[in-house]
Parts: sequence; C-alpha cells; structure tokens
Amino acid sequence: MKHPQISKKRRGSWRARPLKPVAFAASLALLTGATASQAQAQQADAATTPQNLGTVVITGIRKSLDSAVTLKRESRGLVDGIVAEDIGKFPDTNLAESMQRIAGVSIDRAASGEGSKVTVRGVGPDFNMVLLNGRQMPTSTISQLNGGASGSRAFDFSNLSSDSISALEVYKTGRAESPTGGIGATINVRTARPLDLRDRVASIGVKANFDDSNNRLPASFKGSQVTPEISGIYSETFADRTIGIAISGSYSKRESGSNNAYTQGGWRTFTASSTDWGTIPAKPAAGTDPITNRPTGLYSTSVDMRYSLTAIERERLNGQLTLQFAPSKDLRFTLDHTIASNTLNKKNAELSSWFNFSFGPTTFTSGPVASPLIQTALFPTNDHDLAINAGIYGEKSKLSSTGFNTAWKVSNVLSIELDAHHSTSNTKPNSPFGTYSTMDLGLFNQGNAVAYYDQKLPILSLPTTTLDSSKLQQTGSQFVNNMADQTVDQFQARGTYRLDDDNKLLAGLGFTKVKNRAASYNNQNNDWGGVGARADYANVRLYTESLGGFFGQIPGHNDPRLFKDFYLADFNSLRAAAIQSLIKSRGVTQAQAEAYFSAAPDYTKGNDWRTTEKSTSFFGQWDHAFGTAIPMNLSVGLRYESTTVDSSSQVVTRAGSTWGTQNEVNLGSAGTTFGGKSGKYNYWLPSIDWDADLASNVKVRASYGENIGRPGWDALLGGVNLSSGANAGGGTGSTGDPALKPLRSKNLDLSAEWYYAKSSYAAVGAFYKKVSNFIGTSTTTLTVPGLTTPIGGAYWKAGAAACGANPQPLCIRNYIFRNYNGQPGVTATGPLTDAEVLGTISGQASDPLLSFLVTKPSNEAGDNIKGLELNFQHLFGSSGFGVSGNYTWVKTGLKYDNTNLTTQSALPGVSDSANLVGFYEDDTWSVRAAYNWRGEFLAQKTDGAGNNPVYTEAYGQVDMSIGYKLGKNLTIQADLLNLNDGYIRQHGRAKEQLVSAIQTGRRYLIGARYRF
Repeated sequence: MKHPQISKKRRGSWRARPLKPVAFAASLALLTGATASQAQAQQADAATTPQNLGTVVITGIRKSLDSAVTLKRESRGLVDGIVAEDIGKFPDTNLAESMQRIAGVSIDRAASGEGSKVTVRGVGPDFNMVLLNGRQMPTSTISQLNGGASGSRAFDFSNLSSDSISALEVYKTGRAESPTGGIGATINVRTARPLDLRDRVASIGVKANFDDSNNRLPASFKGSQVTPEISGIYSETFADRTIGIAISGSYSKRESGSNNAYTQGGWRTFTASSTDWGTIPAKPAAGTDPITNRPTGLYSTSVDMRYSLTAIERERLNGQLTLQFAPSKDLRFTLDHTIASNTLNKKNAELSSWFNFSFGPTTFTSGPVASPLIQTALFPTNDHDLAINAGIYGEKSKLSSTGFNTAWKVSNVLSIELDAHHSTSNTKPNSPFGTYSTMDLGLFNQGNAVAYYDQKLPILSLPTTTLDSSKLQQTGSQFVNNMADQTVDQFQARGTYRLDDDNKLLAGLGFTKVKNRAASYNNQNNDWGGVGARADYANVRLYTESLGGFFGQIPGHNDPRLFKDFYLADFNSLRAAAIQSLIKSRGVTQAQAEAYFSAAPDYTKGNDWRTTEKSTSFFGQWDHAFGTAIPMNLSVGLRYESTTVDSSSQVVTRAGSTWGTQNEVNLGSAGTTFGGKSGKYNYWLPSIDWDADLASNVKVRASYGENIGRPGWDALLGGVNLSSGANAGGGTGSTGDPALKPLRSKNLDLSAEWYYAKSSYAAVGAFYKKVSNFIGTSTTTLTVPGLTTPIGGAYWKAGAAACGANPQPLCIRNYIFRNYNGQPGVTATGPLTDAEVLGTISGQASDPLLSFLVTKPSNEAGDNIKGLELNFQHLFGSSGFGVSGNYTWVKTGLKYDNTNLTTQSALPGVSDSANLVGFYEDDTWSVRAAYNWRGEFLAQKTDGAGNNPVYTEAYGQVDMSIGYKLGKNLTIQADLLNLNDGYIRQHGRAKEQLVSAIQTGRRYLIGARYRF
C-alpha cells in the first residue's frame, strides 16, 4: 500500500516567525531532540493525494535534496527519505549504499564489498521490515558454508538495481498504520507510477564496470576487465491522463574478487586450569617451558589458518511493468508486476593448515583474555597435510511480485484503498555440483607450522614445506545442495474519514500468509587419510602463485615470515583424478564414483524445513490538527496483531560413529525422521505522534510507539538437526521453537529541527528503545539410543593409560592401531610404524553413548537501546556547493562480555556511524564526494568453535560521482567506489584473535544516460 504524505495547513491567526540561532538553541535545551531527519510518513487520502516525492520532477542533486527535506519536514511522525536525482538516476549504485547516508543507518557488506543489508539504530537486518510500494517482500537466502538455510528475514538489497527506484522512505517509529516487524525501521522502496509523473519519461543508460579486485586474483581466476550495465525506463499517459503505463528494466554483470585470510575452526577459550581438548600443555616439571607468558586466567587458542581466493561472477536482471487506469479523478486502479533475478557463481581456491593443537613454542599476550601472538604446531616428521582446496559455488535467486491496488475517493470525507499481492522468492543451485562444492588435495609433507597474530594479516610460516607432487592425495570433499523458497500472500484494506478540517479517522485491516521452505543435503566425505594412491594425483593441474601479493592492502602482506607460495588446484582436474582413484582403490563403478563426488539430486535424504506463518491485523488512528497559536498536530493509534506459526521438519537421523582423525568423529545416517510444532501470539500496540512548529523554520517532535520483531525462520524449526561430525567432547545439534514470542520494543523519540535556509537545516535527536522477549539460546544434552562413540571406550581407556599423565589423541590412536588392529571396529589403513598411523576406530555397543549439545532459542528479558543523532545540511547560496553530514551514537545494555564463556543475550549490529557528503552542481557539472564510517560492532555471537564473539572492526569508505551534461538530454557519468581501497577485518575476544581479513578493491563505473 502507499504511504502518501500530507501537507499540514497552518491553523489560527498567529503567524510563526523564523527562529534565530540563540532561540533555536534554547528550544533544544527543552528537548534532548530526536532523530534529526526521520519522520514516519502519514497516510492520507490515498485515492487522490499522490506522494509529494512522486510529483516532483527531479533533475539533479539539489532537487533531490529539496524533495527529501520536504518529505521530512511536512510529514507526521519520523521519516527520512532519499530521492532519485532523475528518473532512472539514483544517488548510489546500490540501495543499501544509499541508505547508509541516513543518520542511524549502517550497512552490512557482502564478501564482494558491496552493501547488502541494513542495521538501523543498532537493530540488525532481521528486525527491519522492507516493503516494496508498501508491500511485504519475500526473502530466500541460503548459507553455503554450513550446508543449510540461513533462516534470516533480512532483505538483501543487492538483488535490486537502483535504476528503477524513485525513492526510499525509512520509517523509524512504529505507528498503528504501519506493518509490524520493523523494530529498527520500516523501509519502503518506491518505484515510479505513470499517473504520478507529469510528463512522458523515456531514458536509457549504459555503464562499463571496472573492478580492481579482479586484478588481485590468480590468472586462471580473472574475469573480464570490463563488464556491462544497462538500464532503461519508459513511462507514458494516454486518454487525457486516465491511462498510464511504465516499463523499466536493468541488466548488470559484475566480475570481481574477494580474498580472505581467516580462521574457520574458531577460537576456543579456556580457563588456566582446564585440561579439555585444545588446551595448552601443562608446565613441565623440569626444563624449558614452551609457553611464554603462560596464561593465569582465560586464554584462547586457534586450530587453523586459511587463505582463500574467490572469483565472483554476478548477473542481475530487474524489471517492472506498471499499468494504471483512472476512469475518474476519484478512482484509480494500479496493476504491477516486478521481477528480480540474481545469479551468483564463484570459483574458490584455498590454502590452509590444521594445527591439531600439537603445541610447540607459543607466546601469549596479557589481558583479561590472553591470545597467542605466536602459536606453533609441531609436526616433526614432515608428513602432515597442507590442505589445497578447490571449490565451485553456484546459486540463482528469483523474486516475482504481482500486485493490484484500488484507490477510491468515495466522497469529500471518505476515501478507501484496497491492495493485494502475491510474491515469491526462491534460491536454488546454479551449478552441476550443487550450491557449494569443495575438494581437498592434501600435500603430505608439511612440517612444523608457526602462526603469527601480531599483524593485521595473519602470518603462516612453513619453514620446511615445499611442493612435492609425489606427496599429493585427495582427502575430504563436500557437495551441498541447498534451496530456499518463500511465498507471501497479502491483502490490505484501509479507509480515511474526515470529520472536519482538523480531524480525521483512519482504520484498516490486513491478512498476511508467509510460507517458508528451506531444504539441504550435504554429501560430505571425510577421507582425511586420503583416497587411493598418491601416484593417482601426479597429473592434477596445479599452479603456484605468490601468497602475499593477493593481500597487498592489508598490513603484513610483505612480512618475510609469511609462506611465500599459494598452491591452486583445478577443481575439474582434481575431481576427475579422484573418481578414477576411487574406482581403483575401492572397486566401485564409474557411476558410483561420480555420485560419490557429486551433490544429491534431491532432498529426500536431507533436511527439509517448512514453516507457515499467518497474521491478521487491524488498526485505528485519530489525526488532529490544533488550531492554536503554535501549530501542532497529534496522531493517536492502536494496532492489533494476531499470528499463528506451524512448522514441520524432515531431519537426518544419525547412526554409527567413526573416529577417523585425531580430532574428528564422523557420524553416519540412518534415514530421516519427520516432526512438527506450532505456536501463536497476539499483541496490542499503541502509538502517539506529536509535532509543533515553534516558528516557521523550527519544528519539534515527540513520538511513542510499540512494535514487534518476529524471530528468524531458523529459530522456528520443528525438528532436531544433529551434526554430521563430533569430537572428543561430543556432537552438536540445534532445534527451533515455533512458540517463541517476537521481540517487543517500546520506542520513545524526541527531535528538534531548524530549517534556517532553503534546503539547509540542522537537527538533533534522541531515541530510546526498551526491548523485551530478546531471543537467546538455551542448551540441553541429548543422546541417541545405540549411537556410541569410541572416545572414552575400552580401546580409548587402554591408550590413555599407556600415554601418561596428559594423553594426546595422536598417542592414543597410535596405541590402539598398534595393539588392536583387526579387532572389532579397529582398522589401520597405513603402516603401523608411521608417526601418525592412519585408520578408523568405530564405536562399539559397549562404548559410551555419544552426547550432543543441542541449542534451542528461548525468550529472555531484554534491555534497552538508546542513542543520539546529529544531522545537518547546508547549501552555500546559489554557488552550487553544498555539504551534509550526520553522526549517530548508539548504546545498549545488551553487550557481549568477553570474559564470560556462557551463552549471552548480546545484540549484534550496535555501532556508531557517521557520514560526510560534499557536492557541487551547475548546469553542466555535478560532483559528489561521500565518506561513510561505521564503528566496531558485534557481528555474531558464535564462531567455528561455538559460543564466541565475532567483532567487525571500524570501517570507512570514500565514494565519488561525477556527471557532465552534453546538451539537454545526454549526461556522462562516472561512479568511483571504495577510493580509499579499504579492507574488512574481524576478530574474536581480543584484537589478536583474527577471524577474517577480507580484501576487495576499488570499483569504477563509467557510462552515459540519454533522456528522450
């Protein structure tokens, strides 16, 4: 449904005069002022009053800013807006990149460096509602790395081109007339409507995309140096403006690179007295202690270091058709259809070392959580495997939405609007090997490994390792098929009844049905001892590159300690060799071997989650304009929401355990089981908005509203999903709870805005959110009848007794193979004289049951989020120069305590942010330079090792755009992105605990737009 703005008439005979700076400062002292530039849009007579933004013909930067200021100033409540500089020309190439210019809005960047999701006032993407022309849009995202659905409700803005967008509206307070789900904000993406445009519009734009990150890839990965973007729009009215048609479309292709130095296994944190797997060895009774600055309190260790190079190819196609018919000035019908297709293909190469916690000389930092500056893994026999990984990823997402709207002005006092839409979003594999496929090639001559964490880039030193083709052997592999599908059916009806010039009533009801499905099957082969003979892999295509050169912008890339080589294996060549080796070594057929190294064709043997969410709502709202000396407006409303949730899940049943390597116990499958759960909740949500014009150029506002944010889809799953692997401590699992209550937020906003000149203003604002029903996690221990583990069994106990006071897995395994090979469950596949005997040890009936630590979401008490926003915009008269900026402080009690090892109810995404934009525009030139900064924030509450925080460090980016008009209709345009060539770094409980360091590159788009 539309969110039109209304112009508020001045009441009374008193005429407000402009307020001077001193008086304005005094008024600020009366309020702690709220969102400087935000105001929730006011629904008015939808049948007859188009949005102010829609009736302005935007022709440049200044016009765009004028319209945004008008939207903010003349709205009831709190809303911010960004308007296209011209039809078909949005200020940024990406909608998320545009929204980060708004005070209080921060963005999450994808691995490509492009903005994808938004956080508003510290509230993450899952709790910001995204609408397209007032309608709830479906989402379908998958998580490639863990072989399952992401469960996120967050809308990925990278799927939408900005070329067809006329405006963005960001509503920051909950109102009765607004849909729920946006605790942080409700974001309405508006597209052009032909009957709202005064004239015919026809334009076409072309761009050439140059991406520096492409040049930072290996030669065999590099894509095209130049890729195209094209967009166009045509809008026309007929029959005396009673019929309108608008067609818009865009196509873009981008080939880029993303290089990542990261830790996959996470950072395990222990107390100094702990003896769990992964702890440092005890201090020796005599001799030299290998641990320097031995921790006396909490400390963390890492189990791996990885360098990953990814070539990314993305194709995006967007289109929209809008038909309008207005048989009279009081009746309008609108039919529209929108499509968005996004295809993503990746090639990946990775070099990694797994440390096995075989500690040598290690140096720790001081502090509340000690971290290794130097961590040594001992492999003195030089036969450990250095992993050379080759991967292929492919997925295709498609959004389709069809909607119909009727707006009818029944009389001068009554207006009615009806709106319905059916929208779908699905994501499926786009590769013959599934959405995610990876194969490991082990180089079995790695000696001691030394990891250094004293640079921004993690440094891996392998002083004795060289490439020896006779030591190559295929090991683990993973072929994952994921799919996600979501359907939204929504009907909304609303009416406006004017009691008199100063009073009106609004009422409405809505029905929304969301069907969400996510399915996955993970064909994982844990052949860590190797497949076949090493001679079978002598002819695998392998390339040697310089490792440090791929991370040239990250400090530490030229460190002489860094292993100088990067080995890159060809995926298809490795897979072909592994298939033939499997046939020879295991006696399988060609078809069986190919299936072994392929993704499953369907999901009948995997996980399949299905959830249906039905919501019914109705609201009532009273708007009143006071005819007093100081013009004031008041809106009071109440919204009712009732939701039912039904969830059913097919999950894999685990059976049989095999201890295949020092730290991995692999679990088998015994088919699937099916289960279901349900839940429901109801809420009454009040809201009040007030504003006053203290002078003709000063406005103050106060708003109170309540809103809810629904749990992620993964939190609503009905079955118990058990991991396919375990370790000495057991396995893990997860389940959901459809009866979870949504987050509930009580929001207070205060603001003061001073419009001291045309298109210039200064504003200050404060906000306070009290969030309850926060979603945390609880854990429980689960066992499966008959599923035992060799860890702690009879063989294990015998080996532990023989290996001394601090028995290590390597010693225990070697003892078992050398003393019990051929006994039930014990099979050595390598020579018994090797320093590390290869083979498998299976769980026996007399062994202990394998324990799974199962996490389950749960509602917790909550806390508050509060913040302060400063915002300004200044145009230097008629010079053409202007500047704008904002700064947002956000604080919350939902912080992560790095010294607490238990599950915590911390709120990801909370950070300060700032923007500064300068521009110049005349009849020929338009130039805009922008700097955006986001402070450090908690990105995740778990890493590869479990309950550990992941922090994204502060990041700033400089962008610039230059336009030059050639005549009346042709404009040459250049967009320059990430000019400072920034990189994104994440860490754990301490700065030294590197989680990832991602380098992309600058991006240049050069093109032209012609308006007919």
